[in-house]
Amino acid sequence: MKRPPNRVLLPLALGVAALLLWDTVVAYPFRVFVALLHEISHGLAAVLTGGRIVSIGLSVDEGGVCVTQGGWRFVVLSAGYLGSLLFGALFLLLGGKRRRAPAVIGLIGLFTLGVALVYVRTLFGFAYGLAAAAAFILVGARLRPAVSQMLLAAVGVTSCLYAVWDIAYDVLLRSVPRSDAAALAGLTGIPAVVWGVLWVLASVWVMVAVLHRLAFAPR
Repeated sequence: MKRPPNRVLLPLALGVAALLLWDTVVAYPFRVFVALLHEISHGLAAVLTGGRIVSIGLSVDEGGVCVTQGGWRFVVLSAGYLGSLLFGALFLLLGGKRRRAPAVIGLIGLFTLGVALVYVRTLFGFAYGLAAAAAFILVGARLRPAVSQMLLAAVGVTSCLYAVWDIAYDVLLRSVPRSDAAALAGLTGIPAVVWGVLWVLASVWVMVAVLHRLAFAPR
């Protein structure tokens, strides 16, 4: 039986590690970054549907808020979990080739820096954004490509897993009145749990599709 390529084994191994270390300080910076991606996704959805981003807030307990103006509310509300999931999938796919990983990590750092400077309005969020941006840029510029590839995979895996875990915890296992699913339920009349199930199914499908792509993509 042919052994899976390293670009598949690395995300799988990091996925297991992330689950084992999920509630530790090791995974915390990655979880906060995914929370930031979640809020950025809301903002991008607003911009793409004719609105704008007013501000982004991020708290130490991984809470976040993106204040937008205009745009298609249905798309904006749906974009948080699905957007962070797609960011994670993109990072995993881009990290499949080691030689381009440093450039991708550097661009993520510059993007994070821009978001922090222009939109983030909470002290913790601003400080975290600057620190994360500096870390990404330094890794991409100073360390070996293998480190950038591992960092890309770690962020990608955490983002994909966080989508499933957060949806399950906030929507399926308990009911959070201010969750995205609850807001969508109020907008559409479709129960929050239905949106939660749909998002979880979409997350699982995307993760399987990404691993399949990594396994069979040309070297």
